[in-house]
Amino acid sequence: MAKTIRIGMIGCGFMGRAHSNAYHRVNQFFEVAYQPVLKLVAARSRDKAEVFASRWGWERVETDWRKLVESPEVDAIDICSPNNTHHEIAMAAALAGKMILCEKPLAMNLAQAREMTRAVEQSGKANMVWFNYRRVPAISLAKQLIDEGRLGRVFHYRATYLQDWTISAKIPVGGAATWRLDKEVAGAGVSGDLLTHNIDTALWLNGPIASVCGMTEIFIKERQRPDGTPTKVELDDVCTLMARFRNGSNGTFEATRYARGRKNKNSFEVNGERGSIYFDLEDMHQLQYFSHDDASHVQGWRTILVTSTEHPYMSNWWVPGCIIGYEHTFVHALADFLNCLENGERARPDFRDALETQAVAEAVLESARQQRWVSPAFSSEVVGATPDQPGSVAGP
Repeated sequence: MAKTIRIGMIGCGFMGRAHSNAYHRVNQFFEVAYQPVLKLVAARSRDKAEVFASRWGWERVETDWRKLVESPEVDAIDICSPNNTHHEIAMAAALAGKMILCEKPLAMNLAQAREMTRAVEQSGKANMVWFNYRRVPAISLAKQLIDEGRLGRVFHYRATYLQDWTISAKIPVGGAATWRLDKEVAGAGVSGDLLTHNIDTALWLNGPIASVCGMTEIFIKERQRPDGTPTKVELDDVCTLMARFRNGSNGTFEATRYARGRKNKNSFEVNGERGSIYFDLEDMHQLQYFSHDDASHVQGWRTILVTSTEHPYMSNWWVPGCIIGYEHTFVHALADFLNCLENGERARPDFRDALETQAVAEAVLESARQQRWVSPAFSSEVVGATPDQPGSVAGP
């Protein structure tokens, strides 16, 4: 019989739905030792929380997240609320000795992220950040191909994250649907929202980033708040950067919400001495691969349909040829977390990984302000671990 892990989730918006679905599905499709129990969900509106709880099977609701964090009924805190709440909730949860699963970006800024990382590591409890795109089977396959040496020495890493939903000047600053445009709530614009996904994936696939040179722009300088009050726009609409990786390769990144016709184009291409790979989230079931080792008369880009049982995660789903989607990446992330919990291993990406991503993103903004190259202020030191167990974690 599976052990139970009692979940308390804060926030019941878009990500709350994605996470709730993962809690329901993980034991149906993955052999994991823990069974999530949906104990408590918190939101400021009791009516909204009760509707959400009824639909998704949460046992009861709270309107004060502090009561949820302090509840003896809860083992793990899932932070699905806006960016400006992450720090306070995570610090309280770490102090209460709870496991923490936090949405990205980790914090409003690097200083907060450092405090949060120190607190969770000193607590000794398991933690994870929901950078779910690592768990796209095609991206995991890309990681496998790189680790197998199929690309050889990497020369270039280029990434884009393109959307178009904020082009209209009528989009307001703030509110339930558009808080990502509000500096007081989001902290950063596309650099903290879209670009952090690109950075996390790049760090995972290609290793640490040594220095960056960034450029940002705000295209619409003034918008209105939901009540009609004019307000200055303070967050970046687009962020473009060059990067030098520690392995000697060069990188380019572009994140924008002003790419008309692009809804969620999260893509990357990696070029190495022996081959190349290309991925686009808008065709997330495919990975493009070129191998220079092929005979010259058959060389060319091939499309790998990532649905076979040999591919990452796919043996847990359907028969080859049947594709899966966005929501499955959260199931994969949760399954990996629960397996690491059972084995006493570090679940990646965790707060320290997200801290490195935050350091790179903040270096990009500093570079854009100063118009020069900047090195990320990141240390790989694990603050709270004992010397003989540098990556150990504790469960319930």
